[in-house]
Amino acid sequence: MKKQERQPLTPQEKRKKIKDTVLYWVILNFGILLIAVGVFFFKGPNNFATGGVSGIAIIISKFVTPLVPFLTQSVLMMIINAALIIIGFIFLGKGCTFKTVYCSLLYTFEMWVFEQILGANGIVLGNGNTLTNQTFLEFIFAMLLTGIGSAILFNCSASSGGTDIIALIVKKFTKINIGKALFFTDLLIASSTFFIFGITTGFYSLLGLLFKAFLVDSVIESIGKSKYVTIITSHPDAIAPFILEGIHRSFTSHKATGGYTGEEKTVLLTVCNRAEAIKLKIQIHRVDPTAFVILTDTNEILGKGFRSTL
Repeated sequence: MKKQERQPLTPQEKRKKIKDTVLYWVILNFGILLIAVGVFFFKGPNNFATGGVSGIAIIISKFVTPLVPFLTQSVLMMIINAALIIIGFIFLGKGCTFKTVYCSLLYTFEMWVFEQILGANGIVLGNGNTLTNQTFLEFIFAMLLTGIGSAILFNCSASSGGTDIIALIVKKFTKINIGKALFFTDLLIASSTFFIFGITTGFYSLLGLLFKAFLVDSVIESIGKSKYVTIITSHPDAIAPFILEGIHRSFTSHKATGGYTGEEKTVLLTVCNRAEAIKLKIQIHRVDPTAFVILTDTNEILGKGFRSTL
């Protein structure tokens, strides 16, 4: 069978592709920055070791940094991440993707930059080397920033590396799924804070681990949420062009018969984001006030114009 040749992109499609690519990398870098800010200003100074490479670095720095001052948290994170990336390439090959390497290195580089500008202990404004003397307030910001940042990366099909690589290796050689492997790894890190930093910090670390898990899932679901729209109308010619040209989406249509009236109708099916759904509702009401419209929330859509199926 002859392989079908891919049609060249139109100028409009090329511009949209470039715009989407730029927006993707801007969002990805913003997610990395959120994680770095959350770890440097809130997690690190309070010893909230909720897992990941940052948690390992926080624990190790407790013993190593006083003896070797240049081995700060950011430097330790760089060393650990570099080692895990090498291990990832050895055991996972292509499973250790460019995006994972990029996010991991940029994340630790931003931590290092913060240390160079503000000092290894951050800005001293409150109690000790923390921003404030309100531990719970700083805990909330630590979890919000790192949780939202992680959710943004996951939504971009990326991660900050670290213990994710360990989880992928465990998954490859055992029957444990990646979620359980990652949670078990982070649980060991968080539990160790009871013995190193005390009971209070230990409970904060465990609570942060659970809090972050729920927050990441919630944010990912919110980011990926779109609208599946079903339109039953007698005037498809007035609505279909707006779907194509007004919100730049496609649609599927088929004929249907009303069960009560027996009238022939056209059913239009389309998927769009929430802002586009509002525009579509306004247009439908304007051109066909009697149209029957059903909007359903969708958490994930795979295909052209949405997330890649890869």
